Amino acid sequence: MTTAAPASTAAEELIRTLPQSFRWGVATSAYQIEGAAFEDGRTASIWDTYCRTPGMVHQGDHGDVACDHYHRMPEDVELIRSLGVDTYRFSVSWPRVQPGGTGPVNAKGIGFYDRLVDELLAKDVDPWVTLYHWDLPQELEDAGGWPVRDTAYRFADYAMLVFDKLRDRVRDWTTLNEPWCSAMLGYYEGRQAPGRQNFEDAIHAVHHLLLGHGLATQRMRAAGDPEHEFGITLNMGTATPATNSIEDREAARRADGLGARIYLDPLLRGRYPADIVTDLADRKIELPVQDGDLEIISTPIEVLGVNFYSGHVFSGRDEHGNTRDADGNPVDRQIPQGKPVTAMGWEIVPERFTELLVRLGRDYPGVPMVITENGSAFVDVPDADGFVEDTERTDYFRRHIAAVAAAREQGADIRGYFAWSLMDNFEWSYGYDKRFGIVRVDYETQRRTPKRSALWYRDTIRQVRSGS
Repeated sequence: MTTAAPASTAAEELIRTLPQSFRWGVATSAYQIEGAAFEDGRTASIWDTYCRTPGMVHQGDHGDVACDHYHRMPEDVELIRSLGVDTYRFSVSWPRVQPGGTGPVNAKGIGFYDRLVDELLAKDVDPWVTLYHWDLPQELEDAGGWPVRDTAYRFADYAMLVFDKLRDRVRDWTTLNEPWCSAMLGYYEGRQAPGRQNFEDAIHAVHHLLLGHGLATQRMRAAGDPEHEFGITLNMGTATPATNSIEDREAARRADGLGARIYLDPLLRGRYPADIVTDLADRKIELPVQDGDLEIISTPIEVLGVNFYSGHVFSGRDEHGNTRDADGNPVDRQIPQGKPVTAMGWEIVPERFTELLVRLGRDYPGVPMVITENGSAFVDVPDADGFVEDTERTDYFRRHIAAVAAAREQGADIRGYFAWSLMDNFEWSYGYDKRFGIVRVDYETQRRTPKRSALWYRDTIRQVRSGS
């Protein structure tokens, strides 16, 4: 059962129930902020290539400069410190650390992250490393990409290059960010790099992404110490049937299966969901599982990262009442519910966030969760000083953090919340048209200006920590 999202005062009261030990952070990813795309030995990723493919990215935008974080890192770490967070989740650029995706570590590339970690620790901010946030080296894509098994082994090799350098100072390690996006948007829908449109490739990518996670986790744990904690981040929503009809319930089941359970079940139960395996077989597609793969994939983890942006309602019929599409596959159609939306067109449904977290705690117990991304894009209007009075984003954070607190009250083991994103940045296929940051970036001057949401977030963290 879902309940209505709390009003402002009730939301604030719920947020104050979070424990003083709760972790607070902000998050970014390498390609979205770093720039310096071809400096100090970095080679092209699939996103560098995709951005240069006509028509793929808004106005032909790219991440060559982005937020210039590579050159402004100390300034940005001081900005992070000023927000009062205790954790900074960032990703490492694979082609910066290991140009071409094979061979030895690039000293200048890994040196950047070495300095970043030291800078964070000097400011009393814990580094939280994400090893892969979609920037596959182009050479590995040319060799087949994630649909090819070898890429999983290349990923584990790369992971060890980073781990060997930073493990003495970094406790928290996430292998992959949102493998659903890498597989489905990148290899099936073609709306993200590398822009392929082949469903079988996408399903093979799912398995090899998970295999890469398991291989890397096993190797890091074997080389690490007991205090190291390993996990993976999944983006998930909710899948609710539009009606109680068989078609709508089946559509919601399929959406949940391909959006959540195809990752959760092998990771946490050591098997793929039987209903989804059957669905794939009906489409003449088989997951490329080899002996021992599922044992590797289900290597125990210490934390499950959860990224949430919206929940969805599904119908098993298209606008004309058909239950099959032109290719003969079952229809899974999202039905808008008339809720307010962000600039991305995503409905704002914090009550579904609570529903998801309670469900995860119930169906997959024993693994603590951290909200590794949650946030919103809106049309920001800066004043003459660059300040943005982003009341809509502030309210979004208020309601969604309260939704996390509500899930905790219902038994979900959630240990932290990281706001997406620290600052406006390159928003993938949307280029620089969409702004998710709690800090405004003027892309012409690279000036950073905290928005109202950043100040609210800072003050909320202080209140929770003080117990007031």
